[in-house]
Amino acid sequence: MNPFLSFEIQERLLLASASPRRREILKNLGFEFEVLPSNVDESEVPWNDPVESAKLLAEIKGVDAQMTRPRKTIIAADTIVLCEGKVMGKPSGPEEAAEMLGALSGKMHEVVTGIALIAPPNRRIIEAESTKVYFRKLDSQEISRYISTREPFDKAGAYAIQGFASAFIDRIDGDYFNVVGLPVARLFSMFRRLEGMKR
Repeated sequence: MNPFLSFEIQERLLLASASPRRREILKNLGFEFEVLPSNVDESEVPWNDPVESAKLLAEIKGVDAQMTRPRKTIIAADTIVLCEGKVMGKPSGPEEAAEMLGALSGKMHEVVTGIALIAPPNRRIIEAESTKVYFRKLDSQEISRYISTREPFDKAGAYAIQGFASAFIDRIDGDYFNVVGLPVARLFSMFRRLEGMKR
């Protein structure tokens, strides 16, 4: 259990995500939770407003989980990378990963995570966190070697800040855990709001 939140708020937690990074973050915080990956088709969400779309997708994933686990308090999230107005999801293969990393090279980009906290009977808190990440200039050999590790293939923006790609980062402005996939400070703020709603 986490010492900063009540037993009531964390007794029936469910993570609606297959992400091992999100599972690890929650475990390190002391939470006990069920995992139920979402089957939501992310391609059906329009991306005219990326921040609102990330929030909407997190909410849809949470509601999808709520339909099968209505008594659970559900954490759902969706992370995207924004570079010069372009949304970057997970690369489809090595060529797209190389394109993404080349686009990020030497530039600042934003990592946006939409996060949904859904609790019975139908309490919903939907928010988003944004972190600025500054990449140093990468050469083609570095990009090829990184792709050969296979680390980029299930990551938004084709990199993992906690992995080999940590060598690419000049600095960040914001929540590091948001770049990993789950903004911890934001999540705790949402939990505290939920506690207030339950009183």
